[in-house]
Amino acid sequence: MKKNKIAIYSRKSKFTGKGESIENQIELCHRYIDDTYPDISEADIVVFEDEGFSGKNTERPQFQKMMQMAEAGELKAIVCYRLDRISRNISDFSRLIEKLEEMEIDFISMKENFTPDNPMGKAMMYICSIFAQLERETIAERILDNMHELAKTGRWLGGTTPTGYESVEMNSRIALDGKTRKMHKLEIIKEEADLVRLIFQKFLETGSLTKVDEYLLMNNIKTKNNRNFSRFSIRGILENPVYMSADMEAWEYFENQGVEVFAPKECFNGKYGIMAYNKTKQNTAKSHDTRAITEWIIAIGKHKPLVSGEDWVKAQSLLSQNKSKTYRKPKSVYALLSGLLYCENCGAYMRPKVNRRILPNGEKSFSYLCETKEKTHRQHCDMKNPSGNELDWKVCNEIKKLAGDKSEFFQYLKNAKKMIGQLENGNSTELQMLKNKICQNDKKIEALVASLTKAENTPSYDYIIKEINELHKKNEQLKNTLTDLNSRIQQNNLSENEFDILESILVQFSESFDLMSYEEKRRALRVFIDKVTWDGENIHIYLFGADRKENEKGRKGEEAKARGLQMNF
Repeated sequence: MKKNKIAIYSRKSKFTGKGESIENQIELCHRYIDDTYPDISEADIVVFEDEGFSGKNTERPQFQKMMQMAEAGELKAIVCYRLDRISRNISDFSRLIEKLEEMEIDFISMKENFTPDNPMGKAMMYICSIFAQLERETIAERILDNMHELAKTGRWLGGTTPTGYESVEMNSRIALDGKTRKMHKLEIIKEEADLVRLIFQKFLETGSLTKVDEYLLMNNIKTKNNRNFSRFSIRGILENPVYMSADMEAWEYFENQGVEVFAPKECFNGKYGIMAYNKTKQNTAKSHDTRAITEWIIAIGKHKPLVSGEDWVKAQSLLSQNKSKTYRKPKSVYALLSGLLYCENCGAYMRPKVNRRILPNGEKSFSYLCETKEKTHRQHCDMKNPSGNELDWKVCNEIKKLAGDKSEFFQYLKNAKKMIGQLENGNSTELQMLKNKICQNDKKIEALVASLTKAENTPSYDYIIKEINELHKKNEQLKNTLTDLNSRIQQNNLSENEFDILESILVQFSESFDLMSYEEKRRALRVFIDKVTWDGENIHIYLFGADRKENEKGRKGEEAKARGLQMNF
């Protein structure tokens, strides 16, 4: 493929509508290309925008899409406004430069005017990248210093409040980074606090997460969001030090664990609870990714505790000792739908349960069992257990049938592929319209603010203020819409290339499925199946990209047939 396109890449950590915005970066890069590559037409310039993404790594949707185009041999150059728009990480940046050199793709950073086509330029780019990473690490150190300052105050930082508490604003303020900020503390919510104490009590009595889970389910006790507790959510409560009294048992526990305790020993008198800072990793998409306990910063909070230090430490000991005894989905060598199969009645997972009987083909006989049925001893669900061997066989055969040349699923893939371009064009247009509208409103606000001085002490002053407030309110609504649209685009359907790969896999699946190992079959099924449900008589298969709600309503038509399957058992 002839390399005839130039990519412009732009990034900004969040949308602000001012400064070195996405639009400004792109405009400056366009001018550079016009001056440097006069033979390049507008149609050969491809723009990639990642707004709302950090430069600490390259896990950004538009950046990855640009690299796919580079690997496909379509790009002759990549232009960015500044080096740190590409990456603030040395290793990521180094790998990118080496990769582009291998593909013979020019890299131009406008601001620094560096290119990798000479040794000095390459060296300077690496130096700039080093300083970018240094800046990021300096910011991280400053955040850690701030945490030490916060630890002196024991304030609640915000976010989702733990069950049992609510966040309440205090009358005092704290100065950080030269800014004065409001302080908050946690106040007890009695009903929720009683529930937390009950969970600790039952766990200390039984020593089992499963038994606590069963007790809560049997007694219809739900989370503050009115959902059934899971073992994960119960463990999260038991492991959270916020419930723990700042007493001598607490001090000794953290001291023995090698944790930085940011309070003198004599202050651990049991009057207040524990506040743990630097507990969660901030450089990951996983909201529950916790740091090692030795990285925590422990302080005394301003809130009342719910359990003693002794009980909390006992709970941690039990959790550690009983890891091998906690409930786990039994692994069956032959269960292909484990993790995909749900009960149609209650929505719970259906796990494999191996029987003693051996089938003629040498496999162990097993069935699928609804978790709610098992945990409530049939009180909340009494779903019939299907034969796992037979159910797996039927589902596999249905997926294999999809590989036929006239398969409706193939037709769905082709139709969906055609829609991608239309969706992307439509979304891009809507994004641009929203951004233009926000810019227009900003200009109107600036003009109105400029006119306030002249209108002071006149009847029109109040009208101008009112109009400014209305424009500001409209802009906030537009920005919320813009954020929602960006989120939808990032979660969009697969690219055309990925659809082609899926189609190719489906053909190979039919031809080679029977030769695969059971682990390979499990992985292959997950390429095409989103979810399988069992209603006691029928199997419902929701294929990749299926609209579950519409299928569950019995939606008719060719597309529904291609995207969802139903079989008698």
